[in-house]
Amino acid sequence: MCHLYASTAPARYENTTRSVRLQGCVTSVRLENEFWEILDALAASQNLSTARFISQLYSEVVEEKGEVSNLASLLRVACAVHLQQTADLVPDLVAMPRSACL
Repeated sequence: MCHLYASTAPARYENTTRSVRLQGCVTSVRLENEFWEILDALAASQNLSTARFISQLYSEVVEEKGEVSNLASLLRVACAVHLQQTADLVPDLVAMPRSACL
């Protein structure tokens, strides 16, 4: 097993539940702390609170797709897309040598 991943601090994958207002209704979202940190950073980069960022993302997806069947999954995928876009911008900085997982 890759030590880099196996040695991850448990606090990073513990779950936290937060409340957000989506189109006037309050709902709860439970995500791993790592995803909340990414969402917090994404929101801050757009001068929004995390709750407002999630609300806007939700509204945009509903407008484009008609519904959001799983909000937590949408948020995790949004984080993954963000990380992939960031990696594409700086590929040399995120490339991990194969020996790191041996």
